[in-house]
Amino acid sequence: MSQTLKRERIPELNLVRAMAIIGVLFVHSTSNASLEMTNSNYYWLYNFVNIFMKYGTPTFIFLSSFVLFYNYYTRPLDKKLVTNFYKKRFVYILLPYFLFSIMYYVYLHYLHYQGRPFNESLITFIEKLFTGKAYTHLYFVFINMQFYLIFPLVLWLLKKYPSVVKWSIPIGLLIQWAFIVSNKYGFQVPNKGSWAFSYFSYFMLGAFMGVYFPQIKQWFVISRANATKVRVISWILLWVVWITAGLAHVYIYYLLRLKIATYNTLWYELFWNVHTYACALVIIQIAYLLYRKGPALIVKPLNRLGALSFGIYLIHPFFLLFYREHPPQTGVSWLIHLWYAAGFGVALIASWIVVGLAARFLPHAWIIFGNLPKPKPRLVPQQHSGQVDV
Repeated sequence: MSQTLKRERIPELNLVRAMAIIGVLFVHSTSNASLEMTNSNYYWLYNFVNIFMKYGTPTFIFLSSFVLFYNYYTRPLDKKLVTNFYKKRFVYILLPYFLFSIMYYVYLHYLHYQGRPFNESLITFIEKLFTGKAYTHLYFVFINMQFYLIFPLVLWLLKKYPSVVKWSIPIGLLIQWAFIVSNKYGFQVPNKGSWAFSYFSYFMLGAFMGVYFPQIKQWFVISRANATKVRVISWILLWVVWITAGLAHVYIYYLLRLKIATYNTLWYELFWNVHTYACALVIIQIAYLLYRKGPALIVKPLNRLGALSFGIYLIHPFFLLFYREHPPQTGVSWLIHLWYAAGFGVALIASWIVVGLAARFLPHAWIIFGNLPKPKPRLVPQQHSGQVDV
């Protein structure tokens, strides 16, 4: 394409980001409980939250791909575009990743490895930095880096062969499952979940939607005006698949964690993939419903949360790590349940406050937290003939 076709903003995507980060926070805040509370009568609830909310990371990967292809597919693919693309990834993604990798590694060193020689610590840090292991959640950024490396090539292929775009979804599923199956029965790479091939179906789903979204947007808008027979049936099928796969995903992990039953690992992969794949689409539908019909009391905070989501993602484990250093010194069960539940609130609220204040008051906060919404300009009173206009 020789000309850039300007595409409209999609404000609903901030609500998608908000729901994705909420999912991530639920999973991370219940991770310890899913291991330590197996004897509790409420373990089914801990397990449900921990597994059913695992849509967060796949949704972020899908959304990142969707935004990239939506914004770049109609633009001329030249040296300037590629250079600016990587410049932005370095400034808003790699730099915060590097700084947070240092922060978490130093904090863990202080807690657990104070006697380790400096040279050994430095070598270990470099290894973890280049594998996304400086702290448990940073693998997500490491995966995105891999997608950023191949994005210009995939973009070039889809622009050169537009007919291939319609096959993006099956291509993504095929590549992902070829990797999963060959890894299980063949090369067995360590930390499989830290490699982009494990999420390739979400990347290619984002590519498909990013290219075709203007044509398929109305399918995501659940309303009486859009309710054709085919759409209603497809909406119902999507939600049934999402809920059924999600509950099956929860159930097989419940059996596994309580040592009741164990299945072939491919079943866990399948239910996770179907559950989170369908969930990514459902969340977009929910975002459109909320944006059109939701009360401002809910929509405005969610919109702000979505805008700050990357920074919140980076910093929230720090608050969880500190919080978990102070468990309740009691055997009273309801206090323990309350402590676990409060972990989610601490992670959300503390992270939100820190990132929000940084975005508003800290110059160059993007160095730490990535691309942040610009603070709204303050209205300055102006004097006119002795009167003040506000």
